[in-house]
Amino acid sequence: MENKRKITIFDTTLRDGEQSPGAAMTVDQKIEMAIALDKLGIDRIEAGFPVSSPVQFSAVQRIGQAVKTATVTGLARCTVKDIDAVRDALKDCPRRMIHVFIATSPLHMKHKLKMTKDEVLNSITKHVSYAREQGFDLVEFSPEDASRTEWEFLLKALQTAVDAGANTLNIPDTVGYAMPDEYGARIAAIKEAIPELGKSVLLSTHCHNDLGLALANSLAAVKAGADQVEVTLNGIGERAGNASLEELVMALKVRLDLWNIETNINHKQLYPASKLLQNITGLMISRNKPIFGDNVFSHESGIHQHGVIRHRETYEIMDPEDIGRSRDSLVLGRHSGKAALKEKLDRYSISLNDEQYGQLYEKFIIIADRKKEVYDEDLLPLVADILSTSTAAGWHLDNFQTLTGNGLIPTATVKMSKNDECKQVAKDGDGPVDAIFKAIDQCVGISGRLTEYRIQAVGSGQDAQGQVNLQVDINGKLVNGRASSTDIIEASALAYINAVNRLELMPETRENLEISP
Repeated sequence: MENKRKITIFDTTLRDGEQSPGAAMTVDQKIEMAIALDKLGIDRIEAGFPVSSPVQFSAVQRIGQAVKTATVTGLARCTVKDIDAVRDALKDCPRRMIHVFIATSPLHMKHKLKMTKDEVLNSITKHVSYAREQGFDLVEFSPEDASRTEWEFLLKALQTAVDAGANTLNIPDTVGYAMPDEYGARIAAIKEAIPELGKSVLLSTHCHNDLGLALANSLAAVKAGADQVEVTLNGIGERAGNASLEELVMALKVRLDLWNIETNINHKQLYPASKLLQNITGLMISRNKPIFGDNVFSHESGIHQHGVIRHRETYEIMDPEDIGRSRDSLVLGRHSGKAALKEKLDRYSISLNDEQYGQLYEKFIIIADRKKEVYDEDLLPLVADILSTSTAAGWHLDNFQTLTGNGLIPTATVKMSKNDECKQVAKDGDGPVDAIFKAIDQCVGISGRLTEYRIQAVGSGQDAQGQVNLQVDINGKLVNGRASSTDIIEASALAYINAVNRLELMPETRENLEISP
């Protein structure tokens, strides 16, 4: 096909995606994900919300320095303080952008902002203009809760932003309220009503998945003429998540006959980036998740198996290699050298510093001694462990011991350290895992309540690692943890400590900040 229309992909995995309960990342983890997203071909990476915490500021700053190709974006409310934080965080970034937002729906203006329509319009003028004055050539404006905003006022807000200097208008379906035909019609009407759209200003979409319609709404918007789509990898995000990056770009690719649309996405990097994100956040996808789920390219029905054997396309509309999910994989072992390990890291767009690589190689040798073969599924959790423990402030498990049996009271003893602090505690419990969690609680000085606990094999065979994914309620905050080991008790302890350390990444002020356009 000729004259393909180009769609800009704006990824907010590191901002909106990280707002998933318990999905907080260390700065090093965010940088690794940003590098993977850059290699994936993302046009614009929303790195975070700098004003919300020193960790967020540092992450946005370092991502701006690390990313080679994509434009790096920081989020700001319509306040001078927020805009200054984005400016300062991205001052050394060669391709920078600011995303400014304010709520425009009657519900939000009355109950959250406590502002009149005129006050909101004045704020848009003041702060979008101020953002341009700070040297941002690219300014995106979002009227939060646009799908529930009165039509005439929405147009006034958008035109006000354009007049003040915004050159991307983003239309957020903040609570996943819109229906596809409704949302598509609104996008088409906006494009017709704002004369600058299609010329000097891009029209963007940002859809949430509360009713399971984020992808459908995004595609309806593309059909109606949207120039940019905001997405997250694996569809993560607040509540039910955001429009899924992989589902959007593969829908455009598989049905090129309908869309005649192209993106800059390197589709073969999709699956590696997804696996990296799952291991970093501990948010594992379901087996039947579109594009990436384990069942997508599996066929149990005899009729389906027969058809796929005869001709793959009878029951598969995608080739797994199209998304970087190769049927063949380089298997590592105890005799594999550093070059083979480096090649595997390169495939997943992982770039560790010398210290981190040395730590990884030591862990790799230990696993290789326990197992005959080390697969990708074994290696990625090790990388995630390295990145999650790179913060010096975290607790570390020095050693542990458990005593259990059907005639004994289960008991666990743990020794933990944090900087110069070292503690050793013994506790009993309802089983060895419960006992070790209680011992960790006492060492750290918290009272955690386990809300989710899942164990799954990493790889196959009796020597497979066990991966533990859990969620803990610590003082009313839900935090995810993830770890793996050939010893499931050790994996459980490390996952719990991982959750405890993640808690420090969650700024105390986050719940008071309106950060979800």
